[in-house]
Amino acid sequence: MKFIRFVEGHTEHKAVPAFLKRWLDARLREPVGIKSVRFEGWPELVADMQKKAHLYLAGANSGEVIAVISLLDLYGPTIYPRDKQTAGERCNWGKAHFEKQVGHHKFRHFFAIHKTEAWLLSEPKLFPAEIGERLPGKVSKPETVNFDQPPAVLLDNLYRQTKGRSYKKVVYGSQLFAKLNPEVAYDKCPALKALLDEMLRLAKDAGLARLQ
Repeated sequence: MKFIRFVEGHTEHKAVPAFLKRWLDARLREPVGIKSVRFEGWPELVADMQKKAHLYLAGANSGEVIAVISLLDLYGPTIYPRDKQTAGERCNWGKAHFEKQVGHHKFRHFFAIHKTEAWLLSEPKLFPAEIGERLPGKVSKPETVNFDQPPAVLLDNLYRQTKGRSYKKVVYGSQLFAKLNPEVAYDKCPALKALLDEMLRLAKDAGLARLQ
């Protein structure tokens, strides 16, 4: 049994599945599969989400699919109605909009607030000391690192200031996600918590609950 994850970038495709599995597998009677499907950025994901979701949910192997989960960075897409300005308003609108658009009971949509790098900020000790000591106080609540300077931009600026080079999302992100404690990120990132809680519920409903 497996999840299908729709993602918009290389880091989410390569590094995040194993991170999510570490949290989920500890709570299930057998390891769960996570297959990531990478799109070329958010415009393609938004345009093809409905068609691709139904290919997996109605195809020959649909019985093996627990659910299709799409994940977009909140920062970046220009899809939001003008009256949706806050993170909460945009998340609520996007989740309702995409789940209604796909219209399948085994499809869920989530946002990374404001980028998946927020999950890394939940554990500052992962970074070199000169980076960690310059992280702003708001990283105690990583998802509040916001539209003005989202997590990936913050990290890039700090790496340039202290290392003289850019933050390489795929290379560094893969290394950091391999070390990140999912329990720490779960406790500090409410949107990540909601994603993992729903994936766990869906997996248990699919028969993967631990035997009592």
